[in-house]
Amino acid sequence: MSKFDSIRPFYDSEVNQALKEVASHPMMKAIMNFTFPDQRDEEWTEQLLKTHSIRDFQINFIYHSVRKVLDISSNGLTTSGFEQLEPNTAYLFISNHRDIILDTSLLNATLFEHGLLMTTSAIGDNLVKKPFLRTLSKLTRNFVVYRGLSNKAMLEYSKLNSEFIREAIFSQNRSVWIAQREGRTKDGMDLTQKGVLKMLSKACESLSLEEYFLKLKIVPVSISYENDPTDVLKMPELLAKAREETYVKQKNEDFRTLMSGIMGQKKRIHISVGKVLDQEINTIFERENSVNKQLQALVEELDRVIVRNYRLWPTNYIALDLLNQTDEHREHYSVEEKEEFQARIRKGVEMENAVAVRNFLSMYANPVIHKEKMHLLAP
Repeated sequence: MSKFDSIRPFYDSEVNQALKEVASHPMMKAIMNFTFPDQRDEEWTEQLLKTHSIRDFQINFIYHSVRKVLDISSNGLTTSGFEQLEPNTAYLFISNHRDIILDTSLLNATLFEHGLLMTTSAIGDNLVKKPFLRTLSKLTRNFVVYRGLSNKAMLEYSKLNSEFIREAIFSQNRSVWIAQREGRTKDGMDLTQKGVLKMLSKACESLSLEEYFLKLKIVPVSISYENDPTDVLKMPELLAKAREETYVKQKNEDFRTLMSGIMGQKKRIHISVGKVLDQEINTIFERENSVNKQLQALVEELDRVIVRNYRLWPTNYIALDLLNQTDEHREHYSVEEKEEFQARIRKGVEMENAVAVRNFLSMYANPVIHKEKMHLLAP
C-alpha cells in the first residue's frame, strides 16, 4: 500500500495486467484501429499483451496515436525552447490549459522526440469516472486531482497532490505537468491561480520555500491552437457566466469535449517552453518578505512568460478586428483567412445573439489583448 494509491498512475508491475483487462474493450479497439489501420486486431493485441511498462505503452502505442491525430486534425505542430532543457532531468512544467487530453499528449510527444523525460500529469477526477478512461489515464502516467470535495477533504488531497509531485521529481526523477489553473481556459485569458502555488508549497518540508521552488525546476509552458476545436462547446458556460448564472454541465459533457478536442480540426499548433525560473525566483524572494507577496510575484512571472511565449495566429487578430469593427491588424491575416473564420462563426454561433457572438470573438481575441496589456507584443 502507498499513501498515493488513490491518485497515482500504475506501477510498471501493474501495467500488463491492466492491459489484459482492457485489450478487448471497444474503446481500446477503436483507438488501435485508428492508430494502426493496416494491422489486423490480432497483431496489435499481441504487441499490447507483451507490454510491461508505461513507457513502452506510451512510445509504442500512444505516441503513434498522437502523431495520427496531428496528421488528420491539424496542419502541423511546431515547438520552441526544448533545446534549453537537459536530458535525464526532471522539471515541473506549469502550463496554460486549452485541451483536456492534447495539451499533455503533445507535450509528451515533443519531450520524447527531444530525448527528454516525459511527464506524470495532473488530470481532474471528473474526466476519469468511466472505468476505461480511469485505466487509460493510469496507463499514460496521469495522477488524479479531486474536485468538488469538502474543505477538509480538499486540504487533505491538496497536500497529497503536492507530496506526490515532490516524490515524482525528487525521488523518481520524473517530470510533472500541471495546469496553471483549475480547469481549461474558456475565455482565452491565461491566468495562473495562486492556489496552484499554495498547493505546491505544502510539500516543502525542511526546505525554505525559495529553496523548494528552485529545486522543483519550474518551467512555464505555452500551447496555442489556431482553431480551438471545442470553441462552440465552451459557449454555454461563457453565456451562463455573462448572465451571472451558475453553469451546470450536461451528462457526458466532459467526454464529448474530450473527443471533440482530439478529433476536431485545429489547423496549426505551437508549444513553447520557457527556461527554468531560477534567477526570477531568487529575485522575487530577495524583493518580497511575505509568503503571500512571494507567491503573487511568482504568479505574475508565470503569467508574463506564458503570455509572452504564446503563439498568436491569424484567427486571434481577425477576432479582435471583428470585435472592434476595425481592420487595424489586417497585416496579420489574409482576406481568405478572414472569410474562413467568419464562416466558422456562422456555423457554430447564433448570429442574432450578440452576447454569444461577442463571447466567441473574445475567446480568440483575448490572447492579443492580454499581450497588449502586458506590453509583450512585438513592435
